[in-house]
Amino acid sequence: MINSSAPASGRGRSGHRPTIAPGVGTQIRLGWKRYKREYLLFAAMVAPNILIIAVFAYWPVLYNFYLSFTSWDMMAPTPTFDGLGEYVAMFTDPDFGQVLLNTLVFSGVVVIGSLVAGLAIALLFNQKMHGRGIVRTVSFAPHIVSGAAVATLWLFIFDPNYGLSRVLLQPLGITPPHWTTSSTYALWSLIIVYLWKGIGFTAIVYLAGLQGMPTDLYEAARIDGAGTWAMFRQITLPLLSPVTFFLVLTSIISTFQAYDVTAIMTGGGPGSSSTTLSWYIYRQAFQASDAGRSAAAAVVMFVLLLLVTTFQTRFMERRVHYR
Repeated sequence: MINSSAPASGRGRSGHRPTIAPGVGTQIRLGWKRYKREYLLFAAMVAPNILIIAVFAYWPVLYNFYLSFTSWDMMAPTPTFDGLGEYVAMFTDPDFGQVLLNTLVFSGVVVIGSLVAGLAIALLFNQKMHGRGIVRTVSFAPHIVSGAAVATLWLFIFDPNYGLSRVLLQPLGITPPHWTTSSTYALWSLIIVYLWKGIGFTAIVYLAGLQGMPTDLYEAARIDGAGTWAMFRQITLPLLSPVTFFLVLTSIISTFQAYDVTAIMTGGGPGSSSTTLSWYIYRQAFQASDAGRSAAAAVVMFVLLLLVTTFQTRFMERRVHYR
């Protein structure tokens, strides 16, 4: 006998057919549509930024690379393809070797000097003393002042006839040198100015790192009998390595691109004694009207910075100790 209470034709007690779960193919199609919609939304959100970066960052680099293979005085309607001619002329120019040496000396001394002096000042600022907030502000001020203003100030300081250097050196029986017009001192005058301008920034960044140090490590080291120098060498320097890595990277890039102070103080002279790569690029483009040579020098700077940053990322970062 057939039970009359059983559901007929697959219908439940409520009279509706049971819900059947969608198949695997349907789930894949629904997932793909959702993924496609999210991807299109993401593309619409980032497209303006990518377009701006492509137009104002990547395209100038690519166009500069193209110009480095041309000969163009910026007066002719179009550049003339010259192959490696500008590169050959640049590397056979006896002044270019001096320019590269000046760039390496300038960058190396400024980076190392700012790190050492900045860390020393940061250690001083980290001590408890009255008015240290004002001192920090005064030390950081040169970093935010324009390079033209800083250069004008130091032109007066370096003036051998009326400047502050004469007031300081003459009582000691020392004749003030011609800082900005002598081939012996011109590059070093730029180094002094850039050090003075950048030490405050380095000190403030180091100070931020020092104030974030875990105090329990120092307390444990004191209990073990460690002295001040041992704690500085074994604790402070390793924990400051991420800050040092950041400062080295940004300082090298900044010194390679240094331009404003050079333009006001020495103009790259006398001769090429204070010409760095950034000033050489400007001089070839806007004084010698040789866009091809200028572009080739810019490519050399790009390659040098790429090699330096790659070396730092692959080798120096292994020595960085993150907390």
